[in-house]
Amino acid sequence: MHLFYQPELQNGLLELSEEETRHAVRVLRLNAGERIEVSDGKGVRVLAQISEISKRSCSFDILKQTTEKEPVLPKIALAPTKSIDRFEWFLEKAVEIGVSEICPILCSNSERRILKQERSEKVLLAAMKQSQRNWLPKLHELTSYSDFIKTANEPLLIAHCRDAEKVRLSNQLQTDSWIMIGAEGDFTEGEIEVAIKQGATEIDLGKSRLRTETAGIFALSVMNYLKG
Repeated sequence: MHLFYQPELQNGLLELSEEETRHAVRVLRLNAGERIEVSDGKGVRVLAQISEISKRSCSFDILKQTTEKEPVLPKIALAPTKSIDRFEWFLEKAVEIGVSEICPILCSNSERRILKQERSEKVLLAAMKQSQRNWLPKLHELTSYSDFIKTANEPLLIAHCRDAEKVRLSNQLQTDSWIMIGAEGDFTEGEIEVAIKQGATEIDLGKSRLRTETAGIFALSVMNYLKG
């Protein structure tokens, strides 16, 4: 069944946005009387029946409502790739796999220093609906590395390619930790030192040298698998 997004669902707004309505009308060609599902991206999901629909508005009545407790999922701070397509691919797959927060970080070796927040949020929303999830991950604005380190209050797991005593990903690590993935030129030694001073654990992602977006997806996949 088709899933739509209405963030004000709990406030009694039983109408889709113009953008969601356009998708319902032009792409799916839905009509009054048909059933849909609607999520607020914060755990509430309803089975609904379309009451009225036009080119610009779509109203619905709730038939059944369920509430899902917020799952405990890893967070990831990742330096956006030079190729925006690769970064958006990462965003899409991260949502599908399971992530609670994503913080794009600006590192010393970052080649991409500008992000369009609204475009990235649309990618996340589309992935949430496609994967039938009830929680929309929080997307932070592009944040400098130093500001991220200062404000992150969960355990930090930093992945890098330099020689060090690293810990393998395991179920002994906290599921809601921040996984840190650097730019395509990796974190600098100074950035790693700063993270370690903040209590970060250096993690091992295997012998292969992974691209930034691949490292992020690999780490999220393993952490989600280990939590069962």
